[in-house]
Amino acid sequence: MTTALNLEIKELIISSLGLEDIAPEDIDDGAALFGEGLGLDSVDALELGLALQKHFGIQFNTKTQNLRDHFKDINTLAAFVTELKDNPQT
Repeated sequence: MTTALNLEIKELIISSLGLEDIAPEDIDDGAALFGEGLGLDSVDALELGLALQKHFGIQFNTKTQNLRDHFKDINTLAAFVTELKDNPQT
């Protein structure tokens, strides 16, 4: 089920990575963002991470968070964003 946050993240992925040929409804919430799924690469991951931090006003702690696990799909990314918004990093 696509939530408002999931849709917002999909739109952010499309706009920040210049994926004009993809619509939000084309991105399955549980499909992998990297590799065989949406096909994003490591450069896309960096750009997406920066866009998420700026858009949602959150900070990633690369020393204590295994970021790769949180960027698995839209559902896990939305849960991670929610967690960071609810418990800001210092």
